[in-house]
Amino acid sequence: MTTKITVLVGTMTGTAQLVAQELELTWDDGDTLVETLLMDGLDASVFEREGVFLICTSTYGQGDVPDNAKKLYEDLQAKRPDLSQLRYGVFGLGDRTYAETFNFGGKRFDDLLAELGAQRIGERVQHDASSGVLPEETAAEWGAEWLEQARAAAAQTA
Repeated sequence: MTTKITVLVGTMTGTAQLVAQELELTWDDGDTLVETLLMDGLDASVFEREGVFLICTSTYGQGDVPDNAKKLYEDLQAKRPDLSQLRYGVFGLGDRTYAETFNFGGKRFDDLLAELGAQRIGERVQHDASSGVLPEETAAEWGAEWLEQARAAAAQTA
């Protein structure tokens, strides 16, 4: 059975997009089809797609979602769709030097999706830019285990 994963990217500087591309290269192997979409212009209907989702987002400003993710985030808040069939993961990017709002972009999406009934797969990743570890390296290490969990979740909902 083929597992479909849609990676939704919220980014200001492109770092989250690099992480998504790394994961897509690693995961897209014939058994798994991966499509990466920048959140620009997306609304809640994106979650009608088949398969599992990964939110890959940075944090911007005072703990906000990136500009290109605002429309999707606000549309989910306004429409409040039933996402009880949705399985998702979160790879958040942040910088711990901003302690008050560290990784809030990922946290905001995680909290909202959970409120709407979606079920998270695995733990939310909170990459720290000040750690000295590249986010792509963190993604590569984390990605293999998450992919197994995603495949299992996709098989349950199929």
